[in-house]
Amino acid sequence: MGNLAFQVLLAILIGIAVGHFFPTVGIQSEIIGKTFVHILKFFIGPIIFLTIVSGIAGIGNLKKVGRVGIKALIYFEVVTTLALLIGIAVALLMQPGAIDKTGLPIQDMSGIEKKAQDGFNWVRFFLENFTLQILVVAILSGIIVSHLSKREFILNRLDKIAGVVYKWLRYVMYLAPLGAYGGIAFAVGKFGLNSLVPLAKLMVCMYITMSVFVFVVLAAILRYYRFRIMRLLKTIKEEILIVLATSSSEAALPSLMRKLENMGCSKSVVGLVVPTGYSFNLDGTSIYLSMAVLFIAQLYNISLSVGEMASIIGILMITSKGAAGVTGSGFIVLASTLTTLHTIPIEGLAFLLGIDKFMSEARAITNIIGNGVATLVIAKSEKEFESATETTLL
Repeated sequence: MGNLAFQVLLAILIGIAVGHFFPTVGIQSEIIGKTFVHILKFFIGPIIFLTIVSGIAGIGNLKKVGRVGIKALIYFEVVTTLALLIGIAVALLMQPGAIDKTGLPIQDMSGIEKKAQDGFNWVRFFLENFTLQILVVAILSGIIVSHLSKREFILNRLDKIAGVVYKWLRYVMYLAPLGAYGGIAFAVGKFGLNSLVPLAKLMVCMYITMSVFVFVVLAAILRYYRFRIMRLLKTIKEEILIVLATSSSEAALPSLMRKLENMGCSKSVVGLVVPTGYSFNLDGTSIYLSMAVLFIAQLYNISLSVGEMASIIGILMITSKGAAGVTGSGFIVLASTLTTLHTIPIEGLAFLLGIDKFMSEARAITNIIGNGVATLVIAKSEKEFESATETTLL
């Protein structure tokens, strides 16, 4: 596993080459990437359940569990709102939509428009979000186990099961290079590197903004709690590369949870914060949504008032929470937001469909880093971080 990061990076480069020079083969490679992601997602349910039940039952203090959950939700809302504001600020400053839209690639979005008409629905959001469902069941189970007389016996059995699950996960991770190859070869083969050229300004703005958010905002938050962002990035480099290739932050969730525990975060904090963060702490998605809305407005030369800007932020603060758990849901959320605003043409989304795959990597990477930072921050603030490990992060 020591050179897994190098193997994944090499597979990504091979995937780019195959997708570019042999696009048909690249498109056919989609099944390889999808299969790897589906296998990894199989581990999400068991790992979340085992981690949360063991963590809550192990603490035995339900008030502390509730405090951690509330603190995490407050942190998520503050940081994602900050991400929205940064996205809007950069879009206003760099004007990525101030280009001639004549000749830009346009994709069919009839299916997205139909789904957007239903608007944002919290019930549907919960029913479609498997991670959130497991989280609720696990919390309830943890509370029940904490009150049972055979609590220690059950915890012992759960720990043994968790050991087996993580052992199999370790074996699956050896397939990561294949998954990375399949994901990136398909993206390049289907959409082509040439599709990036007309909308390069938006791509550059998006990647710069997310880099600034990670290395300035998140780094500053970690520094306040005496951590270094580079230490975190080095620890989860394999997960970042997997997300880069597959465009799925969920694919890295199981191993991210394991690594955060190994870094010193308590099992209970990891179990509560990471799964919840995958639904409510989408920093990268928040940046993308805010920039995309302003990009389309600029593309159509629509001048937005301060009140309309405030409306965009307010709507996205709610609808951005629905951009998790379902593939392509980010576009549906974006379409729903534009439908609600009534001032920006929803058909402008058609210009983004061709390059969305290449921007989704930045979103997913920022999301996974943001959830790693959130877990470290909550663990540190709750004194649920092992001090012996802390010295390795300074």
